[in-house]
Amino acid sequence: MKSVVASSAAPREETDSRPLPQGWRSYMSPEGQRYYVNSCSKETTWRHPSLSAEAPQRPSSVICLLFFILQSGPHLSVSSLFQINCVTFPLPGEGPEQQLLKPNEWSYCDYFWTDKKDPQGTTSVAGFEVLLQKQLKGKQMQKEMAEFIHERIKIEEEYAKNLSKLSLSPLAAQEEGTLGEAWTQLKKSLHDEAEVHLKFSNKLHSEVEKPLLTFRGDNFKKDLKKYDHHIADLRKQLASRYAGVEKARKALADRQKDLEVKTQQLEIKLSNKTEEDIKKARRKSTQAGDDLMRCVDLYNQTQSKWFEEMVTTSMELEKLEVERIEWIQQHLRQYTTLRHETDMFNQSTVEPVDQLLQNVDPAKDRELWVKEYKTGEVRPVDMDI
Repeated sequence: MKSVVASSAAPREETDSRPLPQGWRSYMSPEGQRYYVNSCSKETTWRHPSLSAEAPQRPSSVICLLFFILQSGPHLSVSSLFQINCVTFPLPGEGPEQQLLKPNEWSYCDYFWTDKKDPQGTTSVAGFEVLLQKQLKGKQMQKEMAEFIHERIKIEEEYAKNLSKLSLSPLAAQEEGTLGEAWTQLKKSLHDEAEVHLKFSNKLHSEVEKPLLTFRGDNFKKDLKKYDHHIADLRKQLASRYAGVEKARKALADRQKDLEVKTQQLEIKLSNKTEEDIKKARRKSTQAGDDLMRCVDLYNQTQSKWFEEMVTTSMELEKLEVERIEWIQQHLRQYTTLRHETDMFNQSTVEPVDQLLQNVDPAKDRELWVKEYKTGEVRPVDMDI
């Protein structure tokens, strides 16, 4: 990436045989052109300064200002910067170490600044888009969980229906005695168990399925689109500002080159250019420098605004994701609670059967049967002659 600032690398060896006046240093611009900086007057010029050069009252171009802003401010040199989709980043290991905004939390606001290639590798997906996709996936997962619970309800309802139907079966209805009582209770327990499962299915619907379905309705996706459009608009503005910087940088280079050519022509008497022409070219160069500074400032303002919105919006999405997980956790725990209750109630429907089975007494059954079906207690005897 071409930086908005001049290189702060160590001055290179002067190739011009002419010596530099005291206080002047030679540097190489990002475009490979040599320029000169006066450390005392802060003047910057593309021309080789003569030994008799006097320091002007103000720098001749914007490069001087940018250079010394670099020296005193948090900016990084061109060798320490790179650009991805119009966003400026420091090279690894260059400049002051960046601390995480929320250390030890793995927060969204710290890990989604760069873009990444999509699986096909044809386009880039913004880090913020990855966060939005996570939200949409969470919404889909929530919907699928509700569908799963719905299928569970259908199974419970069908099971309850079949249990109730089986409880009315006439099979072995003629069994008698204590065993008959236990058998009758066993069939009745199926009806009671059916009621338990029906109640379980109803509670699953009202306390689990319905909350999962209604949590964050259709407006949720609309809200996400608002976030998406807002951040996307800021990225578009940033791209536009970046293009403006590049255009202004090129214009400055052209003006500086024009000034240099005219100055050289005047020095070697190859042109009729007057000093007034030189002053005019210098004014245009200075104006181009001012335009570049303005474009850089607008770019930095826009990037700062995007940065702030990314932090606040990503933290809002993080909060929404926590709420989603806790909501689902709460209602899946309700599912397990209901399931335990169902087992407990089912156990209560079987307890009477257990008690009656413990009371089954073959001797008692025989007694009962004999009393009901006996045909006479008098035994036959031998006939007399």
